[in-house]
Amino acid sequence: MKTLFLSSFRSEWLKTRRSAASWLVIAGGFLIPLILLGARLYQFEKLPTENIHPQLWLNISQRAWQYMSMLLLPMGVILITSLVTQTEFRNNTWKQVHTLPQSLTTIFTAKLAVIMVLLLQGFVLFNIGIYLIGAAPALFSGVPYPAAEFPLQKSMQVTGRYIIGCLPIVALQFLLSLQYRNFLIPIGAGFGLYIASMIALNWKHGYIMPYIYSAYTSAGRNTIGNSNTDPLVLASAYFTGTIILGYLLYIQKKDKA
Repeated sequence: MKTLFLSSFRSEWLKTRRSAASWLVIAGGFLIPLILLGARLYQFEKLPTENIHPQLWLNISQRAWQYMSMLLLPMGVILITSLVTQTEFRNNTWKQVHTLPQSLTTIFTAKLAVIMVLLLQGFVLFNIGIYLIGAAPALFSGVPYPAAEFPLQKSMQVTGRYIIGCLPIVALQFLLSLQYRNFLIPIGAGFGLYIASMIALNWKHGYIMPYIYSAYTSAGRNTIGNSNTDPLVLASAYFTGTIILGYLLYIQKKDKA
């Protein structure tokens, strides 16, 4: 079983090389950091003072995550999940996949695993980009290196919360992309739900929107309503329930071509 899964995962991973998904991961990971780095370099005279500030990394990180979580992260997750999942629909190769000696469960989990690895790559690149925002001017222009130590542990904790926050998007886009041949249906539904989530951001019951949790993390919202429930607990429940539903719909779907 493990060998079959690894073979299926490898096959799905190779397919990403012929799609725009890998390029989206790279572009999405570095776009915001490059813009913020450019803004810092434009105000070059302020860099020496900024780099000795003890809160440098916190300020850079908060700004970068704010821009990322409110726009690029949800849209990137929507596009990457749909691109990876619908490879067979675009190439009309589902019949070939289903004739291979592997179960539907293996196909389903391998595709999901590839999506998750791509997203993890994007988060790693984004954190590298955050580091370069503060360190790159010192490396190439003689500006003093940041006096504060890069908060690696804190960065990993924040990244973990954003990863959990975007899981409901992954699950629902995965479900829709497996069910519909037309690429525009899951993309359109995803963008529509994202816009609705942004409108509902300040609504007290906004937590019912599955695409709202990365924005909650950015806003520092750690509880739901008057309860002490962490929104990411509900995000995890959304992900689990939607993935199970997506799996059941996939294996019971009569026309898988």
